[in-house]
Amino acid sequence: MPNLAEKILKVVERKDGLTDREITNLLFGHTTGPQQVNAECRLLAAKGIIKRVHRDIDGLIGNFIGTPVQHANNLKTNEKNKSLESGTEDFIKAKIQSWLQRDGWTVDVKWGKERGIDILANRGKEKWIIEAKGIGSYQPMRVNYFLGALAELLQRMDDPSSSYSIAIPDHPQYRALWKRLPSLAKNRTTISALFVSETGQVSQTE
Repeated sequence: MPNLAEKILKVVERKDGLTDREITNLLFGHTTGPQQVNAECRLLAAKGIIKRVHRDIDGLIGNFIGTPVQHANNLKTNEKNKSLESGTEDFIKAKIQSWLQRDGWTVDVKWGKERGIDILANRGKEKWIIEAKGIGSYQPMRVNYFLGALAELLQRMDDPSSSYSIAIPDHPQYRALWKRLPSLAKNRTTISALFVSETGQVSQTE
């Protein structure tokens, strides 16, 4: 009968990049805690059998089959393409950057996990501060992304002459979340939403 390490390897061989929680769900169900799987995955990583790497899509630690060198090379090769896939945060930033530049704005973008204002645009005396979020892989994540973008933006609202926006994928759930935000809140904060389609088209909603 296969032991826990063998069971984990079989799961990861079928699908690379699963978190400890996701592996636990597949092996034991959602009611079992991931502590045992976490400990075993750490042992496998220490032996070089698997590689534990932060996933681009959500920053969670995923488990990957292969040697650390192989994974470092694969991640380096695919990092740029993955970050610019439709719906990712960097895709949103890139499309907003191009959209603003076409209208005469000078744009500074913080890519990936760089700290600071996601998108800071200047045009003469005008300044535009934008917080961006990606598509998210499930509904609760998109709610958190939406609320997180608003919270981050509110903390940066220290200049009454600047414009403030959130930039998010043009997805039905994000549209619904923006629609449910009370008009009074939008009017008082002057925050607008920039929706970016899968093809990179940008539309602004007050």
